[in-house]
Amino acid sequence: MRSLLVIRVQPTIAASSDATIPLTPEQLLTANGYHVQVTDSETEALKLISKAEASILHLSLADVEHWVHCLEKGRSDAPLLWWCAPDTAASSVESCEVETSFDGILTPSMAGSEIHWTLHFAARRYMERKQWEQERKQLQSRLEDRKWIDMAKAILCDLKQISESEAYDLLRKKAMDERKRMVDVATAIVKAHQLLQS
Repeated sequence: MRSLLVIRVQPTIAASSDATIPLTPEQLLTANGYHVQVTDSETEALKLISKAEASILHLSLADVEHWVHCLEKGRSDAPLLWWCAPDTAASSVESCEVETSFDGILTPSMAGSEIHWTLHFAARRYMERKQWEQERKQLQSRLEDRKWIDMAKAILCDLKQISESEAYDLLRKKAMDERKRMVDVATAIVKAHQLLQS
């Protein structure tokens, strides 16, 4: 991971008394061999995000949700890190509860190897997070399918005076005969029943 996008929407605080600690992520990352592009513009961020291997938000936590939604419009397949420095930490005291999942945090005091490993683990965390989101969507879809199938079984049990297992077998046979998914047949039965009931 060598190409990084830094989004900064506020000016940095005055220079630190400790001149060895850079105050901006681009100073620290560039000094450690990373290619860094910085923006505070949504339009420019949307153009740059496709080339970045990670995004670093140098802003208050209060602004995070807005920028996450903006980045998702462009390309959402890169880790998201937060730059935790005196300026961003001080302005985030009021907003410490955010809905966004960060894949990592960078600080001004990090050494090159710490930055490397933080970015490495952020990439792994990002991939795990995306896999969990995909699995969650699949499970929600299965639950929704199951809901339609259960409703159709109940209707068939009631109308045909058959058991649940017989209703299930009837649904399965109908789906196979029509070369449709079982949930599609179940949805059609439920909707037709609702239409007839109204």
